[in-house]
Amino acid sequence: MAYTTIKKPSDYFNTLLYSGNNTAQRQLTGVGFKPDLVWIKGRSGTYGAYGHFLFDAVRGVGKQIFTNNSNAESTNLNNLYSFNSDGFSLGQSGVDAVTNGSSTEFVSWNWLASNGTASNTNGSITSTVSVNTTSKFSIGKWLGNSSASATVGHGLGTTPSVIITKELNGEDWWHVWHKDLTNPNNMFLNTNSAQQAPGDGTISNVGSSTFGFQGATNVIAVNQSGINNVFYCFAEVKGFSKFGSYFGNGSSNGTFVYTGFKPAFIILKNTTNYDWHIFDNTRNGYNLSNSSLKTNSSGAEYTFDDVSVDLLSNGFKLRGTDIAINQNGTKHIFMAFAEEPLVGDNPATAR
Repeated sequence: MAYTTIKKPSDYFNTLLYSGNNTAQRQLTGVGFKPDLVWIKGRSGTYGAYGHFLFDAVRGVGKQIFTNNSNAESTNLNNLYSFNSDGFSLGQSGVDAVTNGSSTEFVSWNWLASNGTASNTNGSITSTVSVNTTSKFSIGKWLGNSSASATVGHGLGTTPSVIITKELNGEDWWHVWHKDLTNPNNMFLNTNSAQQAPGDGTISNVGSSTFGFQGATNVIAVNQSGINNVFYCFAEVKGFSKFGSYFGNGSSNGTFVYTGFKPAFIILKNTTNYDWHIFDNTRNGYNLSNSSLKTNSSGAEYTFDDVSVDLLSNGFKLRGTDIAINQNGTKHIFMAFAEEPLVGDNPATAR
């Protein structure tokens, strides 16, 4: 078996940095593909304290949701105007474009799905999906029906390692199902809450073709009747993506986590009450990677050695002693995507 079917990870996931200039219909290039999911965050300056903007091609251009709050979906073509062959365009008119505001540095994280949509009838609820079967990533949406026995097709053809969902019509938390959480617990991307099984339902019953729900039949926050929802599903691809957990040791000579590739992007979360932290190989460009953004905060990027990691050729090593990422004896979960695989036609080199 080949180590990975993906020789060049940046064909499926890529990070793009840019400086805001508040111009209309600004085309940003350099992503390397037409993205189906674009996640934008202001890092500093005038618009650095604005939220995390997520746009995807299944919901449509300009339709934005925010990982740092529970707000309903809204539409603003001044924040994302189009998905393009090598990137995306910002600002239909350039007015109040907080994803392109002057005197601000931005980061965008970009994933490729299928550049198209299809109906999926594997579950009891029909979903609309965009699926990349090579990178094992899917985007989908479904209309809730308040049934605890309902299932939704995700399209991956294998059991996901991570599922992230958000209600679109109303204000409800982002639900995160991760394979290393205690079943049926979820976590919540917009809060620093510990893993829990809330009374109003969780993502559960995850299989190779569908996922389901657990909770009371009439108040399931992830499947409420008549409410639209979006999901992002990820399964591991050896040498490209890894989703797992580690136990912290509280030391600057911290836990080493093997991924089998040089990470381009990681999200870390203590499974108790601490923030989610995002690191990548682009904003710093060198080790230590100590420029963190929090999924559950609109705050600007900050640099703090106690919240830092080394991005290595075969994984990452905790260097920060902060309990959010390295609490002694406590489980932390992670999501990671590759810059380069460890072996194969495009082997990783030292950072």
